[in-house]
Amino acid sequence: MTIQLHAHARGFPIGATILQVDDVSLRFGGVKALTKISFDVREHEVRAIIGPNGAGKSSMLNVINGVYRPQEGTITYRGNKLDGMTPRRAAHMGISRTFQNIALFKGMTVLDNIMAGCNLRMHANFLEVAFRLPRALREESENRDKVEEIIEFLEIEHIRKTPVGRLPYGLQKRVELGRALAAEPKILLLDEPMAGMNIEEKQDMCRFILDVNDHYGTTVVLIEHDMGVVMDISDRVVVLDYGKKIGDGTPDEVRANQEVIDAYLGVAH
Repeated sequence: MTIQLHAHARGFPIGATILQVDDVSLRFGGVKALTKISFDVREHEVRAIIGPNGAGKSSMLNVINGVYRPQEGTITYRGNKLDGMTPRRAAHMGISRTFQNIALFKGMTVLDNIMAGCNLRMHANFLEVAFRLPRALREESENRDKVEEIIEFLEIEHIRKTPVGRLPYGLQKRVELGRALAAEPKILLLDEPMAGMNIEEKQDMCRFILDVNDHYGTTVVLIEHDMGVVMDISDRVVVLDYGKKIGDGTPDEVRANQEVIDAYLGVAH
């Protein structure tokens, strides 16, 4: 990869801890998905979670945004413990998410898919929307302006009216990123945002992730298998293996960690 975070001009300096994971354990029956996982995320940083398949990475994101509830441990966001978290509550609190498998409305246009990400910021009720009353119209106009800004930011103006199902994979992933941004997240959780992409698409997505971090100040937590990507764009990396944490630090520290090398990176790296 050719785009590096540390050669990138930061718009927002890294701040204090915004998310704290303490001794989180998650089980499915007798299967341990996560065991006593602890790490923190600092405001405005790019924080990577890496590990082999089955390490518990996606499960960790699912715990953070309320898809799963851990049997043990706590997650604290901006000083508040996230007890009884649900994905909708997480989104309201400023935690947005993309998924490994693209979850877009394939028959809807790019514009309408990204507009769907604005729903949580709508305050007009059903009747106001149905009868096109002033508050509903004002919110719709404001949201459309916001979405047009995101479309321009992601350089997808030329496909704004195209049904998503007709787009190549890399552009669909960019639209999914746009929909997540429409919710105006403080923390953006990205689950393998570059899976299945060619090198050019990966470079584009790296650039947009860094631009999101720089332009909006969004804290990014991402799962990624491409070590070139992880080492280029991350501030810090946490490494999981079989549901346990085996490494945590800067990319250079993780790259030099013998336990990480043995479990994941391999001698060749």
